[in-house]
Amino acid sequence: AGADNNLYINQAVVFIEDAIQYRSINHRVDSKSLWLYRWYYSRTCQWILSLTITVILALAFIEEPSSLTITSDVRYRLPAWNPSCGLTESIELLCFLVFMVDISVKSYLIGWKEFWKNKWLMAYILTLIVSFVDWIVSLSFFCKESVRIRRLLRPFFLLQNSSMMKKTLKSINSTLPEMASVVLLLAVHLSLFTMFAMLLFARTKDNQQDKEWAVYFRNLPDSLTSLLVLLTTANNPDVMIPAYSKNRAYSIFFILFTVLGNLFLMNLLTAIIYNQFRGYLLKSVQSSLFRRRLGIRAAFEVLSSLKETSAQQSCVSVGALLQVLQEAEMDSRCKQAIMRSLKMCSCDQLSAAQFQQLFEELDKDAIKQHPPSPEYQSHFMQKMQFAFGHPYFGYLGNVVALANIISICVVLVMDSDKQLSERDDFFLGAVNCFFILYYLLEMLLKILAMGLKRYLSYSSNRFDGLLTVILLILEIATFAVYGFPHPGWRPEFMGLLSLWDMVRLVNMLIVFRFLRIIPNMKVTAFPSTTQISLLVKL
Repeated sequence: AGADNNLYINQAVVFIEDAIQYRSINHRVDSKSLWLYRWYYSRTCQWILSLTITVILALAFIEEPSSLTITSDVRYRLPAWNPSCGLTESIELLCFLVFMVDISVKSYLIGWKEFWKNKWLMAYILTLIVSFVDWIVSLSFFCKESVRIRRLLRPFFLLQNSSMMKKTLKSINSTLPEMASVVLLLAVHLSLFTMFAMLLFARTKDNQQDKEWAVYFRNLPDSLTSLLVLLTTANNPDVMIPAYSKNRAYSIFFILFTVLGNLFLMNLLTAIIYNQFRGYLLKSVQSSLFRRRLGIRAAFEVLSSLKETSAQQSCVSVGALLQVLQEAEMDSRCKQAIMRSLKMCSCDQLSAAQFQQLFEELDKDAIKQHPPSPEYQSHFMQKMQFAFGHPYFGYLGNVVALANIISICVVLVMDSDKQLSERDDFFLGAVNCFFILYYLLEMLLKILAMGLKRYLSYSSNRFDGLLTVILLILEIATFAVYGFPHPGWRPEFMGLLSLWDMVRLVNMLIVFRFLRIIPNMKVTAFPSTTQISLLVKL
């Protein structure tokens, strides 16, 4: 009975973890398989797999015929490093071994029946076999073969390991039939206008009047290519200038082509793609939530089989659930919220509905709570805290940052036509020194008003403070090497960077620091936060 209870607890832990990560519960659930399953999905194992995929993709930067050099100019770049035969192949072999272990563990855990249903896993095996055969052929020719098939197959290792990429590929596959009708219309549109163009801009006896024909519509491939590029507006208006110079009425042809192609057909294609992706995204979210509910229900059914639960009706004891929560890897916020709900519950047994309701915390987004501000006893310090913790103080900082950007722009415009020897860095150096001191004062006053922990809890403050510290260090280094600004401040080159390079670096960081204003503007706050959240999820 004790061994069975431990097995049930471990099964419930795995099912809960499957629900958290939206994974399928169709896998082996015996004691050894559960240990292997948790080990495979541990952070260490997944990190090793991700590192292996990164390494095998990064080999393209050093493999022949790589041109990885500092400059792309063939006149100045040094010869690229070509590793000896066997070096990259040895790294590749290690990656293949990791992939073999990955395939073996996956195949064992899902079982033989699920293996034949999993097309991604079978394609994974086929890709690995072809890559390994090509690797053997490469060594047989002492790395002198001209075609290496395995390099084309490497992106598949990244694709099969990313659920997001798999969903995107499935969505593209489901979108293709809907896109086919619009693509066909685009092809008809392009073909008809190509024939019209060849007839309209046909060759004449006057060579001076045949510039349009000679450059863009000489034959069918050139005509088709010119209009295909015009569909993307890449060669607009160059493609119509010769004909327009001859007769302005020719512009009607290009205007009609652009309006019909760009404003109607291309927008229609974009709308179809968006609609299909939105529908597939909804289905994907629904299937993910269904897998989560299924995993939670499976955990309930397993825990209800424990010997300590009541045999009259299906229910789970609170003690068993607490034991599962202690062993399961989940977000601490969700775990604490579930435990608080359990403590508030007066019953010792949980029904299926109560059990499911407890885990609804997994679907809720975390609300970040910032640490409290320090409480000062002095009346003067309270006034200081109110003044420098007020949003208007942040607005003042944005105005000062804008003034700093304007001053840099003015100096750049004034010095744009001057030689490097004619420039005087005194004004810009003095202005930057003043603004950096203000940034430092602003950071210290905010820390005084909010407290260090609360100040660092805001990402905008961390961004602002980090750049302020870097600017201060650069300014101190500039003064230590080149002295304080003064009229005619043009010292000789000293240290790692010249004075102009130091000033440029400071100015670039100041411009970069100006991005702090974006989250504070309602017009730009939502798009910027959306872009950041998308990048984080990717």
